[in-house]
Amino acid sequence: MSLPIDPAAIDPDEYGEKQAVLEMDHEEAIEHVREVCLDVGFGIPVEFSPSELLNEKVDADRDPYYVLGACNPAIADRALDETMRMGGLFPCNVIVWEEEPGRQRVYHVSIMKIARLLGIAPDNEAWADIIDTTGELTEETFAKLDSVETEVTD
Repeated sequence: MSLPIDPAAIDPDEYGEKQAVLEMDHEEAIEHVREVCLDVGFGIPVEFSPSELLNEKVDADRDPYYVLGACNPAIADRALDETMRMGGLFPCNVIVWEEEPGRQRVYHVSIMKIARLLGIAPDNEAWADIIDTTGELTEETFAKLDSVETEVTD
């Protein structure tokens, strides 16, 4: 099966990729990212550790890896007004994984931009506004993460 698009040819800005590196331990990084998300207007309705689950269930021996499912209810409501299929991508995940002890990678992609690229979301002014609004919140989130990190990659 071939993909209808070449992922390597898409600029990460088109799908809203953001990354940051935090020089702190894993649990501290999770708490910091959670606090920053809450501070900028995202709630965290779901969170879990795939590494703990996989290590327990299939003896995967994975390094710490954590998912914070961020959501701004007002924006989520607007997105569902535009397309009910959007719920298949909810929530907006922010991932924290340990690259090495004391060094955590924070990673996010925009589900709103991805939905538009895949044709799940409409190509209209309302969706463009949703992308702009979530983009502003994400920019603010990563700007606040930048204030304590030592390396940023976009």
